[in-house]
Amino acid sequence: MSKIMFDYTKTVLERVSFDAVLFCKELEKAIKALLPYEMELLREWLVQFIVEKPELKQCLLIVKEA
Repeated sequence: MSKIMFDYTKTVLERVSFDAVLFCKELEKAIKALLPYEMELLREWLVQFIVEKPELKQCLLIVKEA
């Protein structure tokens, strides 16, 4: 079940990546919903994803604080 939530979170974040504010809001929602080990996977994925979208770099701070 948790793998489904993690995959859903990635899908949502990919779809809203055109808007940094919306991306950050969805990221905050994901932090509340994911388990601790999933958060580590999300951090790794996010670092790779942001390489192509530097405008989202500010959102890394949200994940590092969690």
